[in-house]
Amino acid sequence: MEEKSAFDSFELEVNEEIKGFLKETSSWTYFLSIIGFIGLGFMVLGGVVMSFAGNFNKFPGDIAYGVGYSVGVGLAYVFFALIYFFPILYLFKFSKNIKKALSLNNNDNLKMAFSSLKSHYKYMGIFVIVIISLYILIIIGALAGASFL
Repeated sequence: MEEKSAFDSFELEVNEEIKGFLKETSSWTYFLSIIGFIGLGFMVLGGVVMSFAGNFNKFPGDIAYGVGYSVGVGLAYVFFALIYFFPILYLFKFSKNIKKALSLNNNDNLKMAFSSLKSHYKYMGIFVIVIISLYILIIIGALAGASFL
């Protein structure tokens, strides 16, 4: 038998004040997503330029070292741009769908907007967990390395 919770009969009311908050939030998330896409463009452009910069720099010693270093750094820029593309896309989708939902009074757009916002925060949460885990591994590795000195 299925149990009912107190939230089963609970209805949310989206009044004009809440709509105003959501509209302002959508403006800021739209702005931040556009700035994010521009930043990603610069990251990819910087990665491509950096990949070719080793051909023009005079590195001491072997020229292959300079080229390999530049290509590696350039690919890292492109890789990090790819990683950060998805949360920016989710933020952009949130802002577009929330604006549509408010202007058309459409619950489907509202649902899609909050689904995108959930995906944005889920992605960023997982990203933070991965980064913290890497920091912990680096600290453990540094302590292990220091114990051999």
